[in-house]
Amino acid sequence: MSKQCVTLDTGAGQIVVEMLAEAAPETVRNFLNLAATGAYDTTTFSRVVKGFVVQGGSLSTREKLTPELARRAARTVPDEPNAVKHVRGVVSMARSEQPNSATTHFFILVGDGPHLDGTFAAFGRVTRGMEAADAINNAETDGEKPRHPVRLNRATVTPCAKPATNP
Repeated sequence: MSKQCVTLDTGAGQIVVEMLAEAAPETVRNFLNLAATGAYDTTTFSRVVKGFVVQGGSLSTREKLTPELARRAARTVPDEPNAVKHVRGVVSMARSEQPNSATTHFFILVGDGPHLDGTFAAFGRVTRGMEAADAINNAETDGEKPRHPVRLNRATVTPCAKPATNP
């Protein structure tokens, strides 16, 4: 799993994320499964916190939500807080304040978030395409809701061009 990358083909450009399976194995397994099965296809980046994060992965934003995908969206993933620092380019699972409440939502940090260290499951790192994440972050919003949400057209799993680095 650690040598796997996920390419997010978005309306703002491609974002390539290397998996950090050693840091969060169950979270990586979940994310790879969602990407490989097409669950993330046609979803949108539905939350933007200026200078901080862009959040995607809500299956309810898909063009077509099947009963199977609705069930999948309700399945939780155990928390895997780890030593990976929440710095620009890190990808982590979003969750509520409740422990073990992560489902399919993820976020990409466009700024540093040291207050998230040791509490959220950082599981990936952007290796290419931060300019696309920045473009999503710079779009017009109403609060944290994008006025024109950027679409995640397709997520694909491929071997990374180079081995994943240690967190």
